[in-house]
Amino acid sequence: MSFYRGGIGQWSWILHRVTGVAVLLFLLAHILDTALIMLGPEWYNRIIQIYRYPFFGLMEIGLFAAVLYHSLNGVRVTIVDFYPASTIYYKQMFLVQMILFALVFLPVGWIMLGHALQGLHP
Repeated sequence: MSFYRGGIGQWSWILHRVTGVAVLLFLLAHILDTALIMLGPEWYNRIIQIYRYPFFGLMEIGLFAAVLYHSLNGVRVTIVDFYPASTIYYKQMFLVQMILFALVFLPVGWIMLGHALQGLHP
């Protein structure tokens, strides 16, 4: 009996699914809160005020991380789909993907964190 022990491919696959579901849930919530405008500006403004709390600023950082990872991983998957010979470089491509993720996420996440903690979240 053999067991699949995982590795980069498995973690990449799991993270791609988790980030995809997270972005989908955000989009559904965004559609619902935007639809509140039908109840009138008072209801809409009351709900939108909730998003000014620092917790939602932190959640926005998580959303940014999810969208960024999902998109970079999607590019990597597309490359593998169109050029199957590139599968021999999957570890290197994942490393490049994660380096790009860090290069983009760290400075942007830091700026977003500052806004969230100072209560400056728009």
